[in-house]
Amino acid sequence: MSGTGSVTLHGRTYQLPQRPTVIICVDGFDPEYLDAGLAKGTLPNMAKLMRDGFHATAKCSMPSVTNANNVSIITGAPTATHGIATNYFLDRATGKETMIVDDSLVRGSTILAEMAARGVRVAAITAKDKLRKILRRGLDRPGTTVCYSTQLASDEVLAWLGRDARPDQYSAELSLHVLEAGVKLLREARADLLYLTLSDYVQHKYAPHEREAQQFLATIDERIGECLELGAVVAVTGDHGMSDKSDANGNPVVLYVQDELEGRFGQGCARVICPIADPFVVHHGALGGFVRVYVPESHADRIPAMAAYIASFDKVETSLLKEEAASAFEMPLDREGDFVIIAKENAVLGAKEAEHDLSGLKGHRLRSHGGLSEQNIPLLLSIPLKNKGLETREWKNYDVFDIALNSQ
Repeated sequence: MSGTGSVTLHGRTYQLPQRPTVIICVDGFDPEYLDAGLAKGTLPNMAKLMRDGFHATAKCSMPSVTNANNVSIITGAPTATHGIATNYFLDRATGKETMIVDDSLVRGSTILAEMAARGVRVAAITAKDKLRKILRRGLDRPGTTVCYSTQLASDEVLAWLGRDARPDQYSAELSLHVLEAGVKLLREARADLLYLTLSDYVQHKYAPHEREAQQFLATIDERIGECLELGAVVAVTGDHGMSDKSDANGNPVVLYVQDELEGRFGQGCARVICPIADPFVVHHGALGGFVRVYVPESHADRIPAMAAYIASFDKVETSLLKEEAASAFEMPLDREGDFVIIAKENAVLGAKEAEHDLSGLKGHRLRSHGGLSEQNIPLLLSIPLKNKGLETREWKNYDVFDIALNSQ
């Protein structure tokens, strides 16, 4: 194994792993999925973690979207520190809408990179390739690090896994292949520290009580059990939760913010950006519980009025000026919109109705995330906390490396 010693990053110290250590990020891991599986008795290994180790309901970073929280998890820090508070943003310098698909905007190092620099054999396997390009930061050490996505797995990786083809990006298998690879690396004793991050395709499509969701979580639980049998310390958390966003008739409950702003304040008064947008938009249509509003200089004096107007809608939880939002949610002020809007639990926000394609829902209820109502996620560890005095603190998902490495 890695021996004694530690690394320090962003003011936190992490002991090198003494046993193989597996950190699993279940994308869209709302506590309701855990509760449903426990009630049905289909998650015996997660139940074992809760019984013999440690568990809590933690909170994720805001907005509750994938990029922001995966980077928070691998840095052990809020978005204000590492700089990634979105999947998609408006570049003020160029005026272009930009999707984050690599690590170029990440500030500072990652726990994975610091561990690799100390000789720890690190594996970071993702379902989505956009995350692979973010997590690869500092993992360019051939022979000692593994970093790939199941979405774009190489022929060599497929042969190693005994697979003929890559899984479809809109499938449960995209995530399950990640866990399969993690177990195989453990069996072959090729990694000391593994970060395995999944896709939320299933959770966007199926509610916790539905058979497909329960089968998916049960298979994740089986892979956790295999990791435990191989002697690994296992920690499980999520990047965000998930909520139903449809009415009693199955229709999405949406407020199209830019349409409303332009109807009140005039065409071109603002540009609304949906941070949930990423290359996997079929199952949510880029509709989520959080949007950023960018206002041109010609309308800057109307920003407070715009924020107050949108706050009056019944689908809106809160509307905050950028300074308020950055302070409240520990987000990077220099990368913030002029104001942000957060939806209520049963609603989502969009930009202009004409820009959102909901045909991919295909009869399914809209399930999405991004807001305060999707902040809660489970935090599970297979061993007890070394520091018992911490058990009652307010937990974040980005505490997962801390508890997994510092409790050994």
